Amino acid sequence: ELSPLILPEDDEISAVRFDALMYGIELACLAGKSYKRFVGDLKKNVKSLASLANIAEINEQANLIEDILHTDYIKSCGVNEFEIMREKLRGLMKYIPRGGIQYDTNFTDDIISMEWNESELESDSLKNYRAKAEYYIREHMDNEAIKKLKSNIPLNKEDIKELEKVLWSELGTKEEYEQEYGQKPLGELVREIVGLDMNAAKEAFSAYLENSNLDSRQIYFVNQIVEYIVRNGMMKDLSVLQEAPFTDQGSIVEIFTDLGVWANIKSIIDRINENAAA
Repeated sequence: ELSPLILPEDDEISAVRFDALMYGIELACLAGKSYKRFVGDLKKNVKSLASLANIAEINEQANLIEDILHTDYIKSCGVNEFEIMREKLRGLMKYIPRGGIQYDTNFTDDIISMEWNESELESDSLKNYRAKAEYYIREHMDNEAIKKLKSNIPLNKEDIKELEKVLWSELGTKEEYEQEYGQKPLGELVREIVGLDMNAAKEAFSAYLENSNLDSRQIYFVNQIVEYIVRNGMMKDLSVLQEAPFTDQGSIVEIFTDLGVWANIKSIIDRINENAAA
């Protein structure tokens, strides 16, 4: 009597597919044939994992992921190295959302040191108020108020006075500010320009990014919120959540069947916005 056919679970299917990809690379390597196309597919999978680095199992393979994506490591690999790679990564494939679209991001490194020359503000390209204000903010990331806004730390009265002094006195007048930015709070302007530090954003959402009870779709959704806020500094217009990439895995009500979880996530977004409202 034949044994019944045992079909793999959903998360096992993703691992089996990854196995097939890696075996293709290994066979091509043994045969001395090109496996460039397979490597392209491998890097796509690994790039997807890199965007989910807050998951503990994925983070454990951070060095391998870094080597694959940003070094020439693959060029030096033989069959044994590819097999080790397969064994280490196959179990992580289940975390990649099905049909998920990956978005390239570019987060600049922290500024270690800088020199400021006042004469630079007088160049022809910095004659108008907006250019001077935005140039100053980008070049003064060591300013205490700007650092706080970048790090999601609430401002105090002294911080606000410092921003008012710079933006309403040193660089121009309050009237010039309002001509360019209307009634936009000073903190919101700064946050929009400098964005939010990735570590600060992840810390704000850590209760959900590190929550093993969330499924892959929910983790993907929260990660997209984090990346959006890191780039834009805030998320005041929640209508963006009705567009890609947020809807790649379904709508909010489809992803969060327990709307209480979504309500808590929204409260974190609101707090991040409020910390910039100076």
